[in-house]
Amino acid sequence: MTSTELKASLRDLYITAAKEVDVGGDRKAMILYVPYKLLKSYNKIHQRLVRELEKKFSGRHVLIVAQRTILGKSYARSHKTTGLRPRSRTLTAVQDAILEDIVYPTEITGKRVRCKVDGKRILKVYLDSKDQANVEGRTETFAAVYTKLTNKQVTFIFN
Repeated sequence: MTSTELKASLRDLYITAAKEVDVGGDRKAMILYVPYKLLKSYNKIHQRLVRELEKKFSGRHVLIVAQRTILGKSYARSHKTTGLRPRSRTLTAVQDAILEDIVYPTEITGKRVRCKVDGKRILKVYLDSKDQANVEGRTETFAAVYTKLTNKQVTFIFN
């Protein structure tokens, strides 16, 4: 894919927000928020787009995350429509989807929650080992960004 093809595929796409996160040490990461409806279009050009943006932002890791809505337990619909809160709008569903977005080119093969004696909970995420060469250096960034967005501790392991 050449840069003109990349420009053509980006013509209809836009971002809603961008955030810079400290990863640890002197490293930083950029989170690009995109509309949920455009996420599939972004995923088609994800690797190429991220590579170009990381060149432009001088080595910062770039992550693309969909803008999602969390509805509280007391959510009440309008009088026109009735029904329960959609499962995709619950806190846990949104946090799981954010985790999927953060590690996107790689697939998550499993998750385990480790509860320590002092009450801390650590989420262990098992990633597909076929992408280990591409993703190995980014796992600290993934963990720092997920912790920043959800306040949950996470570690990544290749399975």
